[in-house]
Amino acid sequence: MSATYLFPPPPLPSVAVQGRTERFPVHRIYCVGRNYADHAREMGHDPDREPPFFFSKPADAVFEPAAQGALPWPLATQDLHHEVEWVIALGAPLQQATPEQAAAAIWGHGVGIDLTKRDLQAVAKAGGKPWDVAKGFDQAAVIGALVPLQGTLPTRGAITLSVNGQPRQQGDLAQLIWTVPELLARLSEFYALQAGDLIYTGTPAGVAALKPGDVVDCAIDGLPPLRLELAHV
Repeated sequence: MSATYLFPPPPLPSVAVQGRTERFPVHRIYCVGRNYADHAREMGHDPDREPPFFFSKPADAVFEPAAQGALPWPLATQDLHHEVEWVIALGAPLQQATPEQAAAAIWGHGVGIDLTKRDLQAVAKAGGKPWDVAKGFDQAAVIGALVPLQGTLPTRGAITLSVNGQPRQQGDLAQLIWTVPELLARLSEFYALQAGDLIYTGTPAGVAALKPGDVVDCAIDGLPPLRLELAHV
């Protein structure tokens, strides 16, 4: 017997796949904090290889500029920051996995931006409170088209972000403190990961504020570029 609902359920969040009509259904979005040493330093933390830590965004926080156009300015912030990230898409479940098992579960990857309300995050940190309103808000997980993984996962490649043509973030995937298989294995100790999960793997140094009307261009070697335009208020 099929379920009935009091009102129509919301559509399943999904992301475009390069060169295909099928879309990637999003189950959950996980993010990794301070996974580049230079970014850890700029945020005032020791970049030593401390255990990775995680936070999450709602699945329906995904925002695809190519399909949805300019991003409306988010509510309740005067200090919105960009964080370009390598996004990993899972195609199989993982639980208490080894790095080798984690690597085998990767379906694809793409370019994303973890948008952060830095003013609200600072207030939360100062009060020892969760970051949810600073990280998990509407349209906070910007993402470009995903690319199915061909062969082994890259271990290096330039990752960059510019605003209005001016470089802001420049790094290399080789600078990740924790590799993607290590991150996934660690994350699978806390969650039963599923096909459809997206993992934002951290950002290099150079995070900074955005303003209405800005045009943000992101790139990772071998992946489709990502452009985000912020709407004028």
